Amino acid sequence: MFNQEYDVIVVGGGHAGSEAAAAAANLGAKTLLVTMNLQTIGQMSCNPAMGGIAKGQIVREIDAIGGYSGIVTDKSSIQFKMLNLSKGPAMWSPRAQNDRSLFAQYWREMLESTPNLDFYQEMVKNLWIEKNNLCGVVTGLGQKIKGKTVVLTNGTFLNGLIHVGEKNFGGGRAGEKAATGITEQLVSLGFDSGRMKTGTPPRVDGRSLDYSKMIEQPGDENPQKFSYLDSSTPLQKQLSCHMTYTSPVVHDLLREGFDRSPMFNGRIKSVGPRYCPSIEDKIHRFSERERHQLFVEPEGWNTVEVYVNGFSTSLPEEVQFSALRAVPGFENVKFFRPGYAIEYDYFYPTQLKYSLETKIVDNLFFAGQINGTTGYEEAGSQGLMAGINAVLKIKEKNPFVLKRDEAYIGVLIDDLITKGTEEPYRMFTSRAEYRMLLRQDNADQRLTEVSHSLGLASDERLVACDQKYKQSEGLISFLKSQSILPAEINPILSSKESALIKQSGKADKILSRPNIYMSDLKECDSVDSYISTNNLSEEVQDQAEIQIKYSGYIQKEKNNADKLNRLESVKIPKDFDYKKLKSISAEALEKLNKIKPETISQASRISGVSPNDISVLLVYMGR
Repeated sequence: MFNQEYDVIVVGGGHAGSEAAAAAANLGAKTLLVTMNLQTIGQMSCNPAMGGIAKGQIVREIDAIGGYSGIVTDKSSIQFKMLNLSKGPAMWSPRAQNDRSLFAQYWREMLESTPNLDFYQEMVKNLWIEKNNLCGVVTGLGQKIKGKTVVLTNGTFLNGLIHVGEKNFGGGRAGEKAATGITEQLVSLGFDSGRMKTGTPPRVDGRSLDYSKMIEQPGDENPQKFSYLDSSTPLQKQLSCHMTYTSPVVHDLLREGFDRSPMFNGRIKSVGPRYCPSIEDKIHRFSERERHQLFVEPEGWNTVEVYVNGFSTSLPEEVQFSALRAVPGFENVKFFRPGYAIEYDYFYPTQLKYSLETKIVDNLFFAGQINGTTGYEEAGSQGLMAGINAVLKIKEKNPFVLKRDEAYIGVLIDDLITKGTEEPYRMFTSRAEYRMLLRQDNADQRLTEVSHSLGLASDERLVACDQKYKQSEGLISFLKSQSILPAEINPILSSKESALIKQSGKADKILSRPNIYMSDLKECDSVDSYISTNNLSEEVQDQAEIQIKYSGYIQKEKNNADKLNRLESVKIPKDFDYKKLKSISAEALEKLNKIKPETISQASRISGVSPNDISVLLVYMGR
């Protein structure tokens, strides 16, 4: 190990590091995964769930590109739900509860069965840099490991500081020490860093809870899965989650500890996640609300440990305990461990290229919470992209970059690099202007072919993807040509309170009605016969239905994306001197010099750069 040179060294074994290592190794690169504890590879540090609003789309995209997150999630799921089904398909988002132990176990097994991948347990203290060239990494014991590229995925470990009430101590996660040395070295090299914080709720003993006082939250009756591979199968049995609420009594008990909270007494100065606040932050910011939801999530098939989602806190342990005991169903609760907050270092993502390579040090890549993001899915997608691009850099090939109309991953990376972030960044459907194009159901169509051309997505994936969309197109063509008689369809239309037809109509026109679905059309013999004869899956039928119902919206977004992509093709020279732009604002000059956008389109998305500034830039570029 110490006398050989690796193509890619990945530092950190969380979601970002695991995806980065798998991607690099699967592309044929000699890869080393260095982590402080090999027993916590793929660990779910916070809630035992994958997916959710927009995050589920990201997991589907990771899977379509050839990453492992979707497969691991399917293997370790204990419940599956498709969220937002009452809304349009752009908003549908898959989410799975997972067995925490099985999730990490399957990650470890999949990585260990990946060729070209070595492992080493040790803390990385520094980067090995000689004469301004990155040579590899230096461990805490002083051992140098040579590598052509390095991907840092340090999560919450960089100078991590854990807070529980008045107590604080160094740590990257409960029971694990912090990583030191890297931040200080990177700052000395010219990187700008900041501090962020996140928190986690207490874990409790499920045997001490009274579920009869809670609202049961079962999984879907016909659960789906994340991975597009046939080898992944939907759940046959599921565990229920439960929901309960806080109350004014709970809030008053929590307020009694506010003077001892590191959030309010000044010990925590960093910024926490806006969209996943601690319980004390919720009470403080939303004081008019008398109650907040708590989701009671089982940690696995064979454990009584329960995660109390919505009760993230850094209050003293006894305050957490007394307040939680006032929650319905928690009157006799027993703690496994208290909640805590953690502060950690991150680096402003505007210091990155689209490939996630840093602008300051060649061949150095950042992925995950080191870039200011929060969430397993956001981290995993960055790790996947960084691992791919590290290999492409070695091979002297163009980086793999996804545009905003191609993937949520493209939106995520573009937002980070163009806008930066000063609070933990979390993906939402509202961040994507082309979310009708970026649905969870068509991630394979969007990304499998390009990933296959890179050598990452397997032939099996490509064949399955091609077959699915050929069948879907065939069904659409059939519905456009098939006439439905009034006598056959009117009883169905009547039951749905939809206008009756007086003469035969094409099946696609009937399906395009807002309250008519494929399941209704299948009551017509001709449609049911076509679907049965061709053995069309529910997935294929759903795809055809979406394409027919929402064709107008889809085409409109494609047209808008085409306009944007014309600006995307206008490259800005790397050495362009923005100081010669005499007519742009001082803010635009500052932002353009700092971020150094690669295209006119990227420049137009930078906060503080106006349309007038873009016009001036185009003129100076001879456009």
